[in-house]
Amino acid sequence: MAKRGTIALAIWEDYVATGTIKKLVSDRGFGFIAEDGGNEIFFHRSQVADDRFDSLQEGQKVTFERGKDPRSARDRAEKVTPTQ
Repeated sequence: MAKRGTIALAIWEDYVATGTIKKLVSDRGFGFIAEDGGNEIFFHRSQVADDRFDSLQEGQKVTFERGKDPRSARDRAEKVTPTQ
C-alpha cells in the first residue's frame, strides 16, 4: 500500500502542466502559454506566482495549473511559475 504523501504527490502532478511563454502583452498585463501538449492558454499577471510578471520573457519555460475564468468560463493558467 502506498503512503498518503505518495498518493497526494501523484494526484498533484496530474494537475500541474508545463509550457513555454508564447506571447507577452506586458503593457496590458497578460500573455499566452504554449502547453507542451500543443494547446495555447491565456494567463493574467495576477496569476503569476510571487508577483514576477515583469521578469517573464517569451520562450521561457513555466509550470501552471489549469483553471477557469469565472467571467467567461474559458480555460486559463493559474499559479504560473517560471522553471528557469
